[in-house]
Amino acid sequence: MSADQMSVGEILAATVPMARTLKLEFLETTPERAVVRLPDQADYHNHVGGPHAGAMFTLAESASGAIVLAAFGDQLSRAVPLAVKAEIGYKKLAMGVVTATATLGRPAAEVVAELDAGQRPEFPVEIAITREDGAVTGEMTVVWTLRPNG
Repeated sequence: MSADQMSVGEILAATVPMARTLKLEFLETTPERAVVRLPDQADYHNHVGGPHAGAMFTLAESASGAIVLAAFGDQLSRAVPLAVKAEIGYKKLAMGVVTATATLGRPAAEVVAELDAGQRPEFPVEIAITREDGAVTGEMTVVWTLRPNG
């Protein structure tokens, strides 16, 4: 299967070793929303039996990367997406399967317009991490940039 035929989730699973290691499941990857699930795996539990904070960080960061690729994949010939900074807050105890849902914090058209103007745009991606019962266990913001090539 060529890269043109692969979904964003398949591309990330193929190119990001941590996504494969954690067996992340890319459920939805569109320019508007990315949804990624972390299966319940004892090897990645913390001292209280839920997913380790590092696994949840990777889950949320992977969801942010998925939406960035879905929204700006057509810009890869002229810019590289890079995470600039990330902040996570752990709100409630996470147990079992957890899911990260990412949304862009700015309209993609604004970001591309800045790139067109020769700027290096930055934009936030907001991610909510939830348990199967819908409770929000964590919130994360990743600020991304599109670094122009050359």
